[in-house]
Amino acid sequence: MKGKKRIGMLLLAGLVSAGLLSGCGGQTDSGKSESGGSSGELVLYTWEGMFPQEVLDGFEEETGIELIYSNFDTDETMLEKLAQAEGKDYDLVIADDYIIESVVEEGLAQKLDKSKIENFDNINPLYQGQFYDEEDAYTVPYGAGIPLIVYDPEAVDFEIKGYKDLWDESLKDSIALTANYRVINGITLLSMEKSMNEEDVAVIEEAGEKLKALAPNVRMIQDDNTQNALLNGEASVAFLYTSQVTQVLSENPDLKIVYPEEGLGFGIMAGFIPSQAPNSDAAHEFLDYILQPETGAKCFDFTGYYSTNQAADELLENPDLAVPESVTEGEIIQNVSVEADAAYNKNWTEFKAACD
Repeated sequence: MKGKKRIGMLLLAGLVSAGLLSGCGGQTDSGKSESGGSSGELVLYTWEGMFPQEVLDGFEEETGIELIYSNFDTDETMLEKLAQAEGKDYDLVIADDYIIESVVEEGLAQKLDKSKIENFDNINPLYQGQFYDEEDAYTVPYGAGIPLIVYDPEAVDFEIKGYKDLWDESLKDSIALTANYRVINGITLLSMEKSMNEEDVAVIEEAGEKLKALAPNVRMIQDDNTQNALLNGEASVAFLYTSQVTQVLSENPDLKIVYPEEGLGFGIMAGFIPSQAPNSDAAHEFLDYILQPETGAKCFDFTGYYSTNQAADELLENPDLAVPESVTEGEIIQNVSVEADAAYNKNWTEFKAACD
């Protein structure tokens, strides 16, 4: 799933591939091991390639639970299958924030028994209390997608600290942007100290005027391989998706990453246990397992998404996947009214025309 861009959540569209991975491990028919832990099977339902094989194998070896890895292609497919099964068939699902809101509203997720998740406190508070699970009752975050500013300090004459700096006149014809209309509208609103999910059409129109004022500084707008503009010198500043940030820094570590002082926009993948999961004990055990610092670090280094496990941050092979502790504010793009969305689309259309 590396490199996915899901528009609503700043993350990425799903891969279109399904597979079934299963391991082996001793278990009893009772669903409980002799040591008192879970046994039997754990049916994990998520996208392809979400875990390194050593993590899946390690869980089986540690617990004796046979792990059945089942894939879906989109969040919507997952919701449809889960609804058809009435919350049965799957023990643990990992999906995107916006779809989990629907899962909870439809009664298809069960509340977590946090007494069975000893490592729950390892979760970074930045990613808790979100709109889809305000009380953190149903979900465990598993990675975040965070579009960020990256720039070449040798080609930029000042330190970029936030979104507002993108409007600096010295950056004329030097910025590469990804092409997500809500995200670009969103960072413009953040530069105005407004919400990324602003509903007031008059405020959105004001953001549209400011966005058009950015046009002279924009070198290109494109979703794919936007990071190449930084690598080949075509742009000195870029606003990139998580996978692109990771890639560009791996190829040129001298580039500088910016955690904007106005706050982050991000999307979260999270795990939840379906309401009628056949083996919820095993699901709790797996959630606790991936919240272990060492296991979490392996997962984030593998997927390339930002660490949502604060205890794993110092163990990451790629330290760029850890948000600094000083960053405590963030917002997820959510659905807005039809009128607000039309205003966002109008801003985007006029901004692109101004950039041509």
